[in-house]
Order: sequence, then C-alpha cells, then structure tokens
Amino acid sequence: MKILIIENEVYLAQSIATKLGELGHNCEMCTSTKDAIRSTNYDVVLLSTNINGQDFNPVIETFKDSIVILMVSYISNDTVSKPLAAGAKDYILKPFMIEELVRKIDHYQDYEKLKRKTEAYEKYLEYTFANTQHGQNTQNLEFPFFISSNFQKYADAFAFEVAKNKNTSLSFISLSDSKAFHEIENAPANTILYIINYQMLKKSDKKDFCKLIEGKKAIVLSSDKIEDVEYPVIEIKSESNVFDRGEILPIEDYVKFIVLNYQDKYPDTELSKKLGISRKSLWEKRKKYDIVKKK
Repeated sequence: MKILIIENEVYLAQSIATKLGELGHNCEMCTSTKDAIRSTNYDVVLLSTNINGQDFNPVIETFKDSIVILMVSYISNDTVSKPLAAGAKDYILKPFMIEELVRKIDHYQDYEKLKRKTEAYEKYLEYTFANTQHGQNTQNLEFPFFISSNFQKYADAFAFEVAKNKNTSLSFISLSDSKAFHEIENAPANTILYIINYQMLKKSDKKDFCKLIEGKKAIVLSSDKIEDVEYPVIEIKSESNVFDRGEILPIEDYVKFIVLNYQDKYPDTELSKKLGISRKSLWEKRKKYDIVKKK
C-alpha cells in the first residue's frame, strides 16, 4: 500500500516508514499539513495530532477516501474526538508497536473492501429486481412464514425487501445443502433466514424442519404447493401471471410479457432482435398493449 506519514518528529516518521517498508509498503513523509494536501493518491494516511498550530480538518477532508489513522500522544477533544467526527477512521496512542498499527491498517482495509463489495451487490440486486413486482405487502409480517412460488426471482425480491424494511441482514440457506439444518440451528438471532428448496425435503424431515424454525425469523420458499404447516403461507405469482397458468402460452402473451419486463434492460434494437421482430413491429406491440417505455 502507499502510505503517507504526516509527522513533525522526523526521527519517528523515519522509524515508522522503515518498519512499514520492511513489510512491503511504500511510505512517504511530510512535516506539515499544508505539504500533505498537495497529493491525494494514498491508501493510508498516518496523521500526527501533535503538530502545533495545524488545522487537521483540511487533511481529513482531502483524504476522505483514504484510511486516516491519528497518531496521538494524549487523548482529548482536539486530538481524537473532533478529528474522528471529521472523518478520521481511528487513532493509536504513542508510543505504539508497529504490529498494532499494521493490525489497524489491515482492519480498515478489509472494511473498505467489504463496504465496496456490499455497495456493488446492493446495486446489482436493485438492478435485478427493478422490474419485479411481487404484489405482496412486506409490512407487519410475523415470522416464520412460507412462500409458495415457481418464480424464485419474485420470491427473492420479496425476501430482500422484507430484510431491507426491517433493517436486518439476510442469511441465505438452501435445503439442498447437507449442512442446512446445522446452519439454521446455529444462525444468529438478529438475522433473517431465507431458506429455499423446502420441496426437496422428505416428508419425514418436514416435521423436524418446522420444529427447527419455530421462533426464528425465517422465510421459507417452496416451488410446490405447501400443505400441513402451521405457519402462514404467502403465494407469489409473476407480475403478469402469464407463466402461472400451467399451459403453453399464446405467442402474443409471451411477447407482451417479454416487452413489459425486459424493455428497460435491452435497447430496442437488441430486444426486437431477440423477439425476432422489427423495431417498427416492437413499437406497434407497445402501442397495442398500451406499454409505456420508461425514460
């Protein structure tokens, strides 16, 4: 990693840089905050709050996308509380062991990676479920409950919406996994369990399963009709119900469904090509079915 050390005690800065350099990090040093903000291309900024007469806020603002760790000789509002409130990630009290500093750096680097992954997954899910209307109310639900649906995408959208509304993390468990019962039994109490493939359980195992989820925040999905359970069952069908009829669809119904659900994912040229029709015919289909394309 590229690390900037802002410290007016040159010997201390050189000692830190040497030890971090031995661990494979690329370190640069400066003795004032004014020199520090001339460049922003650093993964980590080690900021000493012992530099008299220096305003640390511009440094913290400049390096808001970096990991800023305060190096302090004593704890006070000016050396710790205010800089942390301004956006610094953590502090370390001098004198310190380099191993403790590296531990803090690694911790926040892992945190930033996890944060970026989470943002990417949330963006992907938002895109995936953008045109998925499950038609169910996700408020005031009592756990555990079952979902009966042949359309896992719609059930997935429902489960993620429940977790979002309750501001709770979601744990995904498939009953096709031999360790599923163990995962359910040892799941944290503060998470919602989204359990799929209930239809794969043997009849003799379903009774044990229902006892296992008793009192847990569980959402259980089955692609088969659910019978003989004491918990609430929610039936989720596709948005237009065109695939819920158990029969071969007329071409017109199929085209309508595809246009309605995929027109925001593909440009007209590609969508018409996938349907095997011209762009003019696609436009005529929208007019016929009264489908308005979102802009």
